[in-house]
Amino acid sequence: MPTISQKGRRMPESPIRKLVPYAEAAKKRGVKVYHLNIGQPDIHTPEVALEAIRNFSGKVVEYSHSAGIASYRTRLAKYYEKHNIFVSPDEIIIGAGASEALLFAFQTIMDPGDEVIIPEPFYANYNGFAINSGVNVVPIPSGIDSGFALPPIADFEKSITPRTKAILVCNPNNPTGYLYSEEELEVLRQLVIKYDLYLIADEVYREFCYDGNKHHSCMHLKGIENNVILIDSVSKRYSACGVRIGWMISKNKEVMQTALKFAQARLSPPSFGQIAAEAAIDTPDSYFDEVLVEYLQRRDLVVDRINKMEGAFCPNPKGAFYVVARLPIDDSDRFCQWLLEDFAYENQTVMLAPASGFYSTPGRGKDEVRISYVLNTNDLAHAMDALEHALKVYPGRK
Repeated sequence: MPTISQKGRRMPESPIRKLVPYAEAAKKRGVKVYHLNIGQPDIHTPEVALEAIRNFSGKVVEYSHSAGIASYRTRLAKYYEKHNIFVSPDEIIIGAGASEALLFAFQTIMDPGDEVIIPEPFYANYNGFAINSGVNVVPIPSGIDSGFALPPIADFEKSITPRTKAILVCNPNNPTGYLYSEEELEVLRQLVIKYDLYLIADEVYREFCYDGNKHHSCMHLKGIENNVILIDSVSKRYSACGVRIGWMISKNKEVMQTALKFAQARLSPPSFGQIAAEAAIDTPDSYFDEVLVEYLQRRDLVVDRINKMEGAFCPNPKGAFYVVARLPIDDSDRFCQWLLEDFAYENQTVMLAPASGFYSTPGRGKDEVRISYVLNTNDLAHAMDALEHALKVYPGRK
């Protein structure tokens, strides 16, 4: 019988999606499942984006330019001007989501066996992108007791080897919601200069910052303009995950010329997705004002409820719409499966993501879960009720 590739064997399951069969089985038993496992907001997609798709009048759905529709890239450049980021349309390549943009970036700047340093916990699919590209992830641990602040510079330096090519940060962070400060980004700038590294900045949650805190982009760091690769997306900004449009940006001409070859190899990004994404740029500021108020209420509810549960701890994140909480449990994978297989409170349960899947270091995250506060406050309150009662009766409680 033919064998499966070693790459295929090493490819990890998604910690966010691997429990789906258990959730489906629970629903078949008549149990209501609150999905806090995945970053799929219930916020409405802006009407301007939906209208653009409804009003499409073309007779043929054509290929676009491999880098993306020119008018869209031009409008994206204008969007960034509002954030004091100045790029030209030819410094932008559109991908099928930020996922494809990250793959382009990895394959452009790293060879098989090269290393990328990532503070952990980190977005689980970074592992998959690295394996897909033959790249090794070198994790730098951050801790829940510091709210997952950037690890000390010494921790980075002792992990840098001749194979190290890049540092990757997500700001605000998925899965922790941590928002990196200007001072922390300055630490990264110094590392990039000292060791001549690339800095890949995943900034897809830039609009979601709370408590008066501001987002600081890696594109603002001076002296490393040719080292920075920005990753961005419409998925979370406009609650349009299924549109599958993201992009990479770099001032480095050789990087962009090389990445374009990978983009050409897959022909072009989705046409309807680009039509919706271009129209979404006209979303009024009032939309984001309302969304921020809503997410703030959700965050406060979740953090407050978890910290009132005996033996649980949850830092208060400043961005994105995730928290990583420490719970009095023996094993987060076992607990999250148990919630779906063996538990219900008032015929309801909650689906969480085991935090172990967001770490690259074996054994980390065993008593932590990631919670996406993407549901309305009424649903979140019921979900927290279920979680609180689950922790009281879970057989593996610590």
